[in-house]
Amino acid sequence: MEVKTRAPGKIILAGEHAVVHGSTAVAACIDLYTYVSLCPSLSENDDTLKLHLKDMELEFSWSIGRIKETLSHLGSPFPSTPTSCTTESVRCIAALVEEQNIPEAKLGLATGVSAFLWLYTSIQGFKPATVVVTSDLPLGAGLGSSASFCVALSAVLLGFSDSVSLDKNHRGWLTYGDSDLDLLNKWAFEGEKLIHGKPSGLDNTVSTYGNIIKFKSSSLTRIKSNMPLKMLITNTKVGRNTKALVAGVTERMLRHPDVMGSVFNAVDSISQELSIILESHALDDLSKTEKEEKLEELMEMNQGLLQCMGVSHASIETVLRTTLKYKLASKLTGAGGGGCVLTLLPTLLSGTIVDKLTAELESCGFQCFIAGIGGNGVEICFHGST
Repeated sequence: MEVKTRAPGKIILAGEHAVVHGSTAVAACIDLYTYVSLCPSLSENDDTLKLHLKDMELEFSWSIGRIKETLSHLGSPFPSTPTSCTTESVRCIAALVEEQNIPEAKLGLATGVSAFLWLYTSIQGFKPATVVVTSDLPLGAGLGSSASFCVALSAVLLGFSDSVSLDKNHRGWLTYGDSDLDLLNKWAFEGEKLIHGKPSGLDNTVSTYGNIIKFKSSSLTRIKSNMPLKMLITNTKVGRNTKALVAGVTERMLRHPDVMGSVFNAVDSISQELSIILESHALDDLSKTEKEEKLEELMEMNQGLLQCMGVSHASIETVLRTTLKYKLASKLTGAGGGGCVLTLLPTLLSGTIVDKLTAELESCGFQCFIAGIGGNGVEICFHGST
């Protein structure tokens, strides 16, 4: 039986960078997904674990015997006990990944393949299967593509275990119960650790649970949005060094502690007010328009403060100038220095204007997506009924 899962990407609505210095950040899932399907081998003669990264046109395969020989110290699978990959296991998995001869231009995928092998063998053990991965999300653009992969992969692997309770006769997309989501999220975090070293856990939590997450001083609070939003997400395709950008903000804070302290406090206030607006009900179209106008102002203020932190970029400024011509509010999302820019699309905005704006941005070499904000988290589908 083939089982398929999907896990959403994420955006930071407010608070990036300032969150490192104690302010509140607000993140939301977007309806752009990573999809993972798993089909166990039905042939007694097939003794292979295959991973197909369809968008990359890459396929990897290992004999189950080779995996078992290399990772024999793992013993039986332990799906109910999320566990960190030990130094010994990291070394053994690295050897399995190196045997695949990943093209030099795509070596960055090696950590993702390592995460795949750790999660697969830990949850499923040594069983032959074919796993296929596709994604709506651009890699390395700050939209949580790696977390989305780890969440969708953990979800499909747990779906074949006895550790979660799911109605396998259900048709269409199915959500997990809260206790199952907690288990799934812990496993996804272990995958993220193999990819990023010391992730915050924010990205995988948003992808797992969906909707909106408030994050402050390592404390995550799930909130439910009562206000449907659409964003135009513009990928500048400019890569950035997140660690260097974070370090740059810290250095600026050390040089100007009072000024930067005020900046971070202002960002915290923006995040708090934005959360209140999202949680409140819009009683009619007028009320919805007023809320959208407030959100636009908060986004503009947050972007101004991010510019104060020194994390904007010429490509981001190009997007801001272009969207301003259409009287739309935008802000960078994530680390800055390139990456993606969010533009709020008000409910009453005509599709013609959106088309014109998108065409203008794409003529600059950017990539555009329209995404709904704050929907469901990870979901699973049995019987291929999607």
